[in-house]
Amino acid sequence: MSQIVSMLRTNTDLLAFIEQLYAKQVRKEDIILRSFSEGGRVLEQGTKIDKVFVIKEGITKCYLTEENDKNYIFEFLGKGEIIGEIEALKNRESLCTVEAISEVSVYCMSAVFFLSLVDKNLEINKILLHALSDRILNTSSRASFQQLYSLEYGLSKLLDLQKKEQISLTRDDMAAYLGITIRSLNRALKQLKKA
Repeated sequence: MSQIVSMLRTNTDLLAFIEQLYAKQVRKEDIILRSFSEGGRVLEQGTKIDKVFVIKEGITKCYLTEENDKNYIFEFLGKGEIIGEIEALKNRESLCTVEAISEVSVYCMSAVFFLSLVDKNLEINKILLHALSDRILNTSSRASFQQLYSLEYGLSKLLDLQKKEQISLTRDDMAAYLGITIRSLNRALKQLKKA
């Protein structure tokens, strides 16, 4: 089985494409570089957006806030991951919030420019089709992973990610990603320490 499948999603093909486009662009306003500090929000759930972002450096968390104010983290996004493309394609409000959990730099393009790329460029269409397919596969793999493997195993993978990427996840974020309560997380952490 792939590693939960990668708890951190990346897309080197899209990053390489956008970097080439950025380097040779004619109109400098088509793609600009923006930075977000830890805790900065790239997208806010429920807001109308007019930008699409591709992560150059850093890590973000993508989450949905439920009506009861509880967060559910879908995934962690790293280099080359695209943000806001579904909203641009569907001309709708942001489905979720995307927040920096480390210093993050992104390539930022207007939704209009992004949509013109989609209309005219076969390469970006192929890259986006692969990215969306990967997203579907990752979501289904993650669902089966959470059913088949113990909470402690999933938590250990999450702790490995934190160590490997040298990021600090809050207990709230860990619980939100694993889909459990803080209390269950604390029990699982105690179990891992005993092992």
